[in-house]
Amino acid sequence: MRIAVVGAGFAGLSTAKVLRQSGFDVTVFERAPDVGGVWSRTRRYPGLRTQNNKDTYHLSDLPMPAHYPQWPSGEQVQQYLERYVEMFRLGGVLRLSTEVVSAELVDGESAWLITSRPAGHEGPGTLERYDHLVVANGIFSDPLVPPFEGRAAFTAAGGRVLAASQFHDLEAARGRNVLVVGYGKSSCDVAVPVSEVAARTSVVARQLLWKMPRKLGGALNYKYLMLTRMGEALFRYIRPKGFERFLHGPGNGLRRTMLDSVGSVATRQLKLSRLGLVPNGTFEDIARSTVSLATEGFFERVADGRISVHRDQVVSELLTDGGRPAARLADGTVLPADLVICGTGFRQCVPFLDPALCARLEDGAGNFELYRQILPLGVPHLTFAGYNSSFFSPLSAEMAAVWTAAYLRGGVTLPPEDRMREEIRARLAWMSERTDGRHARGTNIIPFSMHNIDEVLDELGLNLGRFARARQWLLPVDPRSYRKVTLRMIRRTAATANGPSPAPVPESVSAASAAGRP
Repeated sequence: MRIAVVGAGFAGLSTAKVLRQSGFDVTVFERAPDVGGVWSRTRRYPGLRTQNNKDTYHLSDLPMPAHYPQWPSGEQVQQYLERYVEMFRLGGVLRLSTEVVSAELVDGESAWLITSRPAGHEGPGTLERYDHLVVANGIFSDPLVPPFEGRAAFTAAGGRVLAASQFHDLEAARGRNVLVVGYGKSSCDVAVPVSEVAARTSVVARQLLWKMPRKLGGALNYKYLMLTRMGEALFRYIRPKGFERFLHGPGNGLRRTMLDSVGSVATRQLKLSRLGLVPNGTFEDIARSTVSLATEGFFERVADGRISVHRDQVVSELLTDGGRPAARLADGTVLPADLVICGTGFRQCVPFLDPALCARLEDGAGNFELYRQILPLGVPHLTFAGYNSSFFSPLSAEMAAVWTAAYLRGGVTLPPEDRMREEIRARLAWMSERTDGRHARGTNIIPFSMHNIDEVLDELGLNLGRFARARQWLLPVDPRSYRKVTLRMIRRTAATANGPSPAPVPESVSAASAAGRP
């Protein structure tokens, strides 16, 4: 079976590794000249760092290097993924700087015809046939820049508008008036290094988000609060089980007190009241769409005036003021703006599929209908990887890849289609309600990372034992606990009709995995 994987970030690379190890013939297409996805040098902005500490943000059989800092930089994450390619000998299946132009179901929808060409080139492209397609293009790959009124005149006056992922050269901000739009991770991250060189740095925040300090009270690493099963259980899941029923029932008062106390400490530590940056709502709202760490140095620079935050505001138009580029906010404030950097989100789309086929993947509201965040019910020979964005995105994507490999090897017993569709739609309705619609078209499962992994592995009968999962209630989840799952899946599905012969694992890789080190 020939399998095409589109995308070479965490999801695409882990999918390629798992599928190759399971005996499949894999080709990975990536339009960037390097691996990494959001961590590619073509997309990372100054100040980009991980949200997780290095011990929780990696794939199961390759930890981050010991010399990395607690929160690795974007460049370090990209180097880690290059090491992953080297260790698992994926270089031969990668087609970098290669764009997938189209993917079309052919022969009675029994196969895919993939058209690809060198990135940035025009022309008819190369056509190849594949038996299965894995979409791993990333839900944060297509930046959404607002259609600002007045942009043409603004640009003619020398102004520039960029998405954060398009801003790579800090020198472009030197001595300039920079306007950062948004208050999420990318906006706050990029504002800090920009403020070191810009004449003026302004942040326009439509809605303030709660931020979590890396170390609460300057001592307790946030990983012990948010990167454990206990931290996840503080937020109500669609179907609470076990101790969660107590927390959201008789123990609800205790649960709310715990969250409120964390919010109070964060407010004091970050001096949000003094800065006028206490978000509306309660700290529990931190999980509505994402949990954002406080960017190191951001609030300190607001305090000393190097960054100004205009809260509860939007840019109503771009314009020229005295012949210079500027922006007018909804309250009438006019700010000088030589450079506008937008951290305003992403479009979740599959641009190489035609609109009619995309419509078969979605509900009426444009949300992806994916069973287990992986399998579309309306399109054959297709699965998704990385459409389960979570605190543990590398591990979530890898376990989804294990599910896909088991599915292709005949090792998954699916419920009836009507039951799967009912479950998908119930989940989407719940996600929309709890996030006020901010769930990235059904692909953002934060903060319920481990719930998703449990559901994927329980269906395969490959979940960790009770003791291992019990440890995760109090200690941060260690992806290395899952390093044997792929081999267990291969052994379990070896006798199925669809199961190809697994590829051998290099001894160096097996030894490194067993030792839990690069």
